[in-house]
Amino acid sequence: DIGVTEQSIQASTKVGPTMASSTRNKSFIVTLAAIFAMFGYIVFRFRNIGFGLGATIALMHDVLIVFGVYALFNGILPFSLELDQTFVAALLTLIGYSVNDTVVVFDRIRESMADAKGTKASLEETINGAINQTLSRTLVTSGTTLLAVFVLFLFGGVALKGFSFSLLIGILVGTYSSIFIATPIVVDFIKKNRK
Repeated sequence: DIGVTEQSIQASTKVGPTMASSTRNKSFIVTLAAIFAMFGYIVFRFRNIGFGLGATIALMHDVLIVFGVYALFNGILPFSLELDQTFVAALLTLIGYSVNDTVVVFDRIRESMADAKGTKASLEETINGAINQTLSRTLVTSGTTLLAVFVLFLFGGVALKGFSFSLLIGILVGTYSSIFIATPIVVDFIKKNRK
């Protein structure tokens, strides 16, 4: 007898294979729907399919990296990395955060491209200048968000460990994907359409 009684158990969860399959399928559909909705929003906002493709590929990259890290560290880390509703909430939060960061960069690119019309600046120089203008804002925003999520990870309850861990990974990945994945795709798409 180790002193555990029914009154000392705070919570328990049992997920059967049917429920797990249903949750997995619905989570997959919700994540894909969110990504496609973001694609439509970006195309509508920037009136250019290249911006939509860049943002969508960056979002899929971010989601796949978080899935990969979860798979890699499952069973190694001392907290649960189950693919449950909390993980889906973290993925949807990550998608929103990443698209927000990408929109800020894309807004600056669009403004710089409009300002550069009639000048001799190349597309690459214009976009590079736009990224440099938003880089400090992007790093400060991501840094403060990472700090808040890291505090949540350290001092939050056991139920929040997996959620905050996925957000930590997602914010890091989402910050660089806005600049190093989404933007080069936009540049390539614009250059191909100008030929």
